[in-house]
Amino acid sequence: MQGHCLCGEVQISVAAHRGFTAVCHCRMCQRWTGGLFICFPAEEADVQVTGPVVRYVSSDIAERAFCGTCGSHLWFRGTNSDGHYALMPGLFDEARDLPLKSEIYVDRALAGLALQGDHRRATREAYEAKNDHLKGDMP
Repeated sequence: MQGHCLCGEVQISVAAHRGFTAVCHCRMCQRWTGGLFICFPAEEADVQVTGPVVRYVSSDIAERAFCGTCGSHLWFRGTNSDGHYALMPGLFDEARDLPLKSEIYVDRALAGLALQGDHRRATREAYEAKNDHLKGDMP
């Protein structure tokens, strides 16, 4: 897949991806996106990026990236170098058909952003119980 930011300065090529999207409703993602964060995962080796990318370490666990020219959000990556990107599907025309597989922090979702469908859902408590590195780090 080929994607780009709003102004076209950042170009992203994805050779392979996992074939689904995921959503997060935590407060950091809400502040970053204005609503909810939606992404699709791709391994680092399968992603090529060119252009003026600005990276921002938003917490002990997260790096977020955006275009240095237009400000388009590009990706989220764990600071633990887990080897994958969580890419913004809106940058890629071909991503529009990727199904939603999971949704986390559903108990924190903004009222107008309740998502329909048959996919996995987890509350803050349930998600953090399975991810010890998040406890106390998420607002």
